Amino acid sequence: MAVSDAIAALQTRFPDHGYQPQPLLARMDGSAGDQLWVRVQPAHLLAVGRFLRDDPRCAFEQLSDVTCVDYLNFPDAEDRFGVIYNLLSISLNHRLFLKVFVNDPDPRVPSVWPIWHGAEWTEREVFDMFGIRFDDHPDLRRILMPEDFQDHPLRKDYPLHGKGEREAFPRLTRDSA
Repeated sequence: MAVSDAIAALQTRFPDHGYQPQPLLARMDGSAGDQLWVRVQPAHLLAVGRFLRDDPRCAFEQLSDVTCVDYLNFPDAEDRFGVIYNLLSISLNHRLFLKVFVNDPDPRVPSVWPIWHGAEWTEREVFDMFGIRFDDHPDLRRILMPEDFQDHPLRKDYPLHGKGEREAFPRLTRDSA
C-alpha cells in the first residue's frame, strides 16, 4: 500500500476535516514526490493519531520524530508555530507527516504520548526549545536547558548571541564534576 491509500482512508474516516495532502518539499520539476503532509487541528490530533496507528490501511506504528518550525516573519505564514509529527509505517513501508499549527501567547497541543510512547522525549525537546506545551504529557520539563531558564532558544525572536546566559552557567572542572 502507498501513502496515498492511508490518506484516502483518513479522508474517508474524517470527511469533514478536509485532509488534503501537500508535498513536504516541492521538487524542481514541480512534482510532489512521495513525502506528503496533512494539516491537523489540535483538537483532532489524538483521534487522527489513533486512527493512523490502528487502521490496517495506515498502520503508522512508529512516531519517528516530533519537531517544530517557527514561522515568525515567514512569507504568507498564517500561524506562528508548526509542530510536525513524522509517522512511519514499517509494515506498509510508507511515511506521512502531520502538521499542527499553534500561536502565541499560549501555544499548546495534546500530547501524543498515549498513542506513541516514543513522543515523551521529543515533545520535551520541542517544549524546551520552542515553548510549545503538550497537554497531558507525563513529564513535561526541560530536557536541554536548565529548569530555571526562562526562554526558548530556537524561537526566531531569541537573539542569535543569547541573552548572556552563558555567563550564568556553572563552570565544571574535573575536581567539581
